[in-house]
Amino acid sequence: MKFTKMQGAGNDYVYVNCFAETVENPAEVAIRVSNRNFGIGSDGLILIMPSPVADVKMRMFNSDGSESEMCGNGIRCVAKYAYDHGIVSKQEITAETGAGILTLQLFTNGNKVERVRVNMGEPRLTRAEIPMTGDGSLRVVSEPLNILHSTFPITCVSMGNPHCVIFVDDVKSFPVEKYGPLIENHELFPRRTNVEFVQVISRTEVRQRTWERGAGETLACGTGASAVSVAGVLNSLTERRILNHLSGGDLELEWQENGPVFMTGPAVEVFTGEMDI
Repeated sequence: MKFTKMQGAGNDYVYVNCFAETVENPAEVAIRVSNRNFGIGSDGLILIMPSPVADVKMRMFNSDGSESEMCGNGIRCVAKYAYDHGIVSKQEITAETGAGILTLQLFTNGNKVERVRVNMGEPRLTRAEIPMTGDGSLRVVSEPLNILHSTFPITCVSMGNPHCVIFVDDVKSFPVEKYGPLIENHELFPRRTNVEFVQVISRTEVRQRTWERGAGETLACGTGASAVSVAGVLNSLTERRILNHLSGGDLELEWQENGPVFMTGPAVEVFTGEMDI
């Protein structure tokens, strides 16, 4: 199997061009390639595929083999790969994902993509859309959640995949590895959830750490950063345009009034290779 290792703000995946390659049992392949000791090393596997309804299609598998609907950092790298490797020649393209068809604007330097702006779509805010148990018509904004004798006010958003956002005073010292898996697998979330721990620096700047569903703590999460931009507005903590400092780099977010979230950030090709599968 030929592959390309790519990263967006440190969120790294193994990418396979399925215009030229066939990957059978992608869940098993994802587990194998993601292993940082015995495989390639990544947060998961992303397949770049033909689509009957868009320029390209993305399928994304976490390091535990579970398939996710969408990955914000991953989709930027899909766009870069498609342009840099000649699958598309336009600087605005569409991508089919498990969260719907997204539009991406490509910023190039010469003949290579350096940054991508993604229309992440409108956030879904009701319990049924996230999904969560309870009254499906209600929003979850600063709702108390009890975990290990601690209470966290949670705000939940779906960006095509579920996110639970928690604002904390000092995100650097927060025990993400302790609370992340407990919240990810809490009975409130029938499909599990991604968890964002966020420190507000100012009304236009935040710092985020992410416990990613099926992968553990990752250096960045684009859908999570998008959810954070929404949660900040819902809690009257931030403006609609923010700069988010993630562990692996910075992302620019804008939640338009009564509209979609736009995310802008880097996409980097690290190396290519072949692996026996």
